[in-house]
Amino acid sequence: MTQKRLEKSALVTRWLRASLVPLLLTGFASPVLHAEDELPSISQSSSETKIYYENDTRMRGKDATGNRVGLSKFRNTLKVEHKRDLGDGWAFKGIFRGTYDGVYDLNDEEYGKNAGGPINVTELSGLSFGMGVPGATPTSVPYGSSFVGPGIGFVANIDQINFLGGPPTGAFSGQQDFNLASNPNQGLQHLGQRWNTAYSGRDFGNSGFGNLDLPVPVRPCDVDRRGCADFGGYGNLTSNGLKAPEFNGRMDFIREFYAQKTWDLADGKQFNVKVGKQQVVWGRSDLFRVLDVINPMDFSRNSIYDEFEDIRIPMWILQGNYRMGGSDSLSERNLQVVWNFDQFRANNLGQCGTPNAVLDAGCFFRAAKSAWDYGATVGNLAPVGLLGGPYNPAGVAVTIPSHQAGIRNVELPNWSLKNTQIGSRFEGVSKDGTIAFSVNGLIGRSQMPSLRTIRPSALAFDMYFPRISVLGGSMDFNIEPLNTTVRLEGAMSHGEELTDTSQSSATSRHRIWRSVIGLDRATQIDWINPERTTLISAQFFWQHIVGFNETSVANIGAFGYPLGGSNVKSGTVGWKDNHLFTLLISAQYMQDRLNPQLIFARDIEARANVIQPHVTFLYTDKLKFKVGANYKWQTGNMDRYAFTDGRGLTGTLSASGQLPGFPIDSGIGGLEALGRFKAGLIGTAVKEDEIFFNMQYQF
Repeated sequence: MTQKRLEKSALVTRWLRASLVPLLLTGFASPVLHAEDELPSISQSSSETKIYYENDTRMRGKDATGNRVGLSKFRNTLKVEHKRDLGDGWAFKGIFRGTYDGVYDLNDEEYGKNAGGPINVTELSGLSFGMGVPGATPTSVPYGSSFVGPGIGFVANIDQINFLGGPPTGAFSGQQDFNLASNPNQGLQHLGQRWNTAYSGRDFGNSGFGNLDLPVPVRPCDVDRRGCADFGGYGNLTSNGLKAPEFNGRMDFIREFYAQKTWDLADGKQFNVKVGKQQVVWGRSDLFRVLDVINPMDFSRNSIYDEFEDIRIPMWILQGNYRMGGSDSLSERNLQVVWNFDQFRANNLGQCGTPNAVLDAGCFFRAAKSAWDYGATVGNLAPVGLLGGPYNPAGVAVTIPSHQAGIRNVELPNWSLKNTQIGSRFEGVSKDGTIAFSVNGLIGRSQMPSLRTIRPSALAFDMYFPRISVLGGSMDFNIEPLNTTVRLEGAMSHGEELTDTSQSSATSRHRIWRSVIGLDRATQIDWINPERTTLISAQFFWQHIVGFNETSVANIGAFGYPLGGSNVKSGTVGWKDNHLFTLLISAQYMQDRLNPQLIFARDIEARANVIQPHVTFLYTDKLKFKVGANYKWQTGNMDRYAFTDGRGLTGTLSASGQLPGFPIDSGIGGLEALGRFKAGLIGTAVKEDEIFFNMQYQF
């Protein structure tokens, strides 16, 4: 594969990932194959060492609050690659990488020790204002100061809201009253404030009665421990851990560390074994991860903007390849068996308070964990209030004690044989060499979490990583009359758990089909470059959730007051059928030293778009520069993402005996907190427009 082809593949991959909402949500951020060879190369390595330095600097504009973010990345990376022969046919390869990201020192008011601050949460009922709570306004109340809270109008377990008071009943063990000394109104933001205006700190009156306003701590975990937990390799990092993420207990500074050997067998057959820390890349597609589910992904490094080989998390793996040669019907055959015997690792979705918390999921998790451990003042939690005596439905802020709501435990799989990953792949090339294909299968653990209620219809959860299996295949071929390369890839997964607000467990298991069609064509476009062909690459992706369950809710609460708007849905969070499209146009100038590219991606269901123009300049064989920008936008109303969040399930919130015959509507919901999983990677990044500069030097 040419260098132009490799760069095109990796760059389009970034943007196709940006539009892949459900893949992140459901447990597979989809795979990429670098198809340099039709079958894997098992040749020996020569001894050599290469050293690279890279600086990646990025600046962001205004987020949804109107705040100009400024510096969002100042990442400096040193990478060493070493290959050598070990003798007796064995060869070794190692890649070691260390990173320092100066953004946490240079812009610490956005991402470091001084991030966040005191906040007021939404109180649309005006109850706290009417009762004279200090600092309250007609639409908000300071964190930790709501009128409704422990001992005043609060019944434990959030089974009931009794606005005439009453003693707590049925409390979980370990419950403690809310304590502002250990849980102060400092270092906080509103969940989702970076990407939507519902809780931007300036738009309380338009935030909607169904939306939750969840406070989330955003400072590093050595500065503020609230909400810090190991969600699978992220979520509990200190300042130093964020600045230099590779230097941790899993020794992530080791990108590759493996030995391999090839044995020549009879009849031209070969057997190769490779063991050590490595990346195993499956699939035929250059653009999307559908089959490549062995290594988890680190989206915290630079969200969707880095090459897959740089953000794929290496694992300790044993793999064997049996190259069988040709047969009567095939010119090449290869059987690969892979055993990932490393301790389980989840996809890194980014810690809240960092520039790259994709889907804002890390912030959702941290807000929920903080609420369980310390309690929280949650805006708009209850949809009933008391205004001057008569009941009137409106959003009430409630201060809840610890051990009531949120994430209780994170159940990371311990190391055991049943928690390791095993897979196999058969690859073949047609007799005439025009078609290459693979059949793939794998069993293991989902790299994305599910949240299961700790009791039926509760707003308290444990985080799990369910067992899953994947079966699929790939094919690529050329259409000579059209001068077009076609890439096909598809996979059916079994056992994935998706959030389902119609279930008392808040989850349901599904089979999910994912497929991708890629079309690549080198075209002569004279007005772009009359001397060289221009590469045009299009990608079409389709995901279908089997057993998808979604219903529209009545949206009418007690006394006929609208709670979430007409777009609120209940059931499986996501899209039954998700369709994505990307387009890349790439040209070459100055003997291929200057490479301008334009990339566009659209998530059709989310109505979210992104465009990135950039130019790469190879100054010398060792020095390369890249400059560009990206811009995201969303068409249509964000209310299309509105979803119920479980508050309306029987046993979670219900009117007390003070309101006989008026149960709370089961359709309580809005954009927060689950709308992010419908908005997807582009939709939740619409306020993260960037300009960037990258420099790489090889010593």
